[in-house]
Amino acid sequence: MKKLAILLALFSTTLASAQVDLNDPANAEFRDEIQDAFNKVENQPQNMPQRLQPEQMLPEQSQPFQNQAQQASMMQQTGTPISGAYNEEDDCPAENRVVEPYVNRFNPSDRARKTARGIIIVGSGSRVRAFGGWGSGGSSKGANYAEVANKYYRTFDGRVNVYVMPIPSNGEFYTPDMAKSWTGNGQLSALNNIYAHLEPEVHAVDAYTALSKHVNEPIYSRTDHHWMPLGAFYAARQFAKVAGVPFRNLDSYDEKVVRRFLGTMYSYYTHDPELKNNPEDFVYYVPRDVDYKTTYINYRMKGQTVIGANEPKEGPFFHSYKDGSSGAYCTFMGGDAKITKVETSTNNGRRLLILKDSFGNALPGYFFYSFEQIHVVDSRYFKKNIVSYINDNKITDVLFCNCIGFMCDQKITNNLNRYLTQ
Repeated sequence: MKKLAILLALFSTTLASAQVDLNDPANAEFRDEIQDAFNKVENQPQNMPQRLQPEQMLPEQSQPFQNQAQQASMMQQTGTPISGAYNEEDDCPAENRVVEPYVNRFNPSDRARKTARGIIIVGSGSRVRAFGGWGSGGSSKGANYAEVANKYYRTFDGRVNVYVMPIPSNGEFYTPDMAKSWTGNGQLSALNNIYAHLEPEVHAVDAYTALSKHVNEPIYSRTDHHWMPLGAFYAARQFAKVAGVPFRNLDSYDEKVVRRFLGTMYSYYTHDPELKNNPEDFVYYVPRDVDYKTTYINYRMKGQTVIGANEPKEGPFFHSYKDGSSGAYCTFMGGDAKITKVETSTNNGRRLLILKDSFGNALPGYFFYSFEQIHVVDSRYFKKNIVSYINDNKITDVLFCNCIGFMCDQKITNNLNRYLTQ
């Protein structure tokens, strides 16, 4: 079987059209593309409940923290704790380039079963979750992706801050002992290999360790292949720590809930009765007391191919879905096949470009207090020259943010390379 990277590309493309009914004959092209590839692939998701404690706001910074000493100095000057940096439970170095493996203490003894399509279903009742394997090996994976990030840094002669934040799939944290041979062990070795190949000036963002501190909270969906918005929050907080930008705790947000959520792991890949009987809440967070305007350039698609682009148009960043909707993850920007620009009232001279897959969709909403502009480009769909785009929009920070599987997918690496010259 091929690795998770391929599968995620197909999943996200399908979900890009928001509430896609895969049983509708009109959507047969999407369905057939995914079904054809699934014969060669495997998938992903995760979760569990509880609420976190408020964090303080990060101090204003014009440049990323270079090391922990600089963070400590800033703390002394401002008297403001840096979000999550020195809490006993959440301690995670700002730039950690050698990541230690996570030891599963959450559900190591849960029973697991594998469906005919390769989906792994773990636990029962409110603890049930479904995901796919990532594959074995991985120690040599990701080096080409790291080199692309280095190339972006060199292209702008250090005028743009460049960051790389690999996102692990949920199987990395929630695979019980009996199923480890099904999920493979390549994610962490691939992640560390990516970091090992980054030039010193390119910032490593360790979402892996940040997420591992919160596995008893709903950081991954139990019924979908994505993470949950809460998981994206912890990753966003870690990025803000490295970038040295302001960051707000969740008490600055309004909590919204889509109830009875059953995502792709149920609605398309398993129809497993245990999942059906245990739907989850899809909880997301809308920032308060900050103004923002979202503008989209939507691509016209034929299958997975961009065939044109519409004129820029304003629209909501957060889209509303009814309880029971399987498309709730498309709350953020409505999907993938577009360029998104968010202008905020945070006038600090910092402008962020996020190069991402669908996992990255849940991140931008946490940065409205952090950057005056956030630009979002999918690593599969972009038809402009990215050097011109970065220069024209006065981008100061570029975040490479893909799931680890995508970072090991040569097609994604080729895309990001091509964006520099197309």
